[in-house]
Amino acid sequence: MSYATSSQTNITVGQQKWGILEIVLFSTQITVPCCVFLFINGVMLFTLRSKLVFRETSRYILLFNLLFADTVQMALSLLLYLLATCKITLTYPVCGVLAMLADLINVISPLILVLMSLERCVAVCYPLRHATIITIRNTAVAIIVVWSFSSLHILTQVILLLDFPFQDMESLQMEKFCAPENMLLGQMSDDYKKAFSYFLFVSAGVAVTSSYIGVVIAARSASTDKASAHKARNTLLLHLVQLGLSLSSTIYNPVVFAISKVTDRLAIVRIRTILYVCIILFPRCLSALIYGIRDQTIRSNLKYHLCCRLKLSLIPAKAEVSP
Repeated sequence: MSYATSSQTNITVGQQKWGILEIVLFSTQITVPCCVFLFINGVMLFTLRSKLVFRETSRYILLFNLLFADTVQMALSLLLYLLATCKITLTYPVCGVLAMLADLINVISPLILVLMSLERCVAVCYPLRHATIITIRNTAVAIIVVWSFSSLHILTQVILLLDFPFQDMESLQMEKFCAPENMLLGQMSDDYKKAFSYFLFVSAGVAVTSSYIGVVIAARSASTDKASAHKARNTLLLHLVQLGLSLSSTIYNPVVFAISKVTDRLAIVRIRTILYVCIILFPRCLSALIYGIRDQTIRSNLKYHLCCRLKLSLIPAKAEVSP
């Protein structure tokens, strides 16, 4: 009897150790690609500030803001993912700061995509007026409006949270993992979040789709540069895909939370890893892939900076090996 109990205990301990090992392996599969793309995004951000042509062209200024938002969002998502995987809970104030920052960046990304789509539409449909409409000043004003609008959305959420009776809580320690959805502490806050998300993505979708249709119509005109219009059409189509993937990222935490009620911890880790790669990590890497590969000016400068960083890291290693 004692032998059977001891064997069962050993099997349980072995399963727990294997479960921990599998969790570590799955987390590594997420962390390594994230770190690689964070590095690539960081080099691209540096590249977009290294040349005067990038700093004085509206399209590249908008791209810098989009890449910055995607990089911050990716870093925050990775942090929240690792905290949830390690079953580390935070206090409501700390989680609230992280969730509000993630929500702020999550609103900025689709709005910058809208601005980039409108810029391409103006470049194709009104090429002679593009230089007078899309100026550095107008671009700066549009970016300030986007950040102000997103900040106003966060301020509204904070005001709605003030109605929650925090003083009646026994502890500010969260029982669930930190996520923006777990910070919706009232029905009014939940309703506002849903209504704003629907309004944002429907409006952004209509704007990007209208820009795409305008470019397609302009591409059929004999006076339009066919090559430029075709390239702009493909870019807008990719922006539409980016917008759809950004919309799908809003269902990540609700799906994981719903699945966690009916499955064990190990299955949750597997499902969370798949969902994280498909609807969180991939959309944030899409901007770097689109512009790092398709844009000739960025591609040449990006390769230069990446190769320089690689050479600088290899030179000290060779110096240490040589006698």
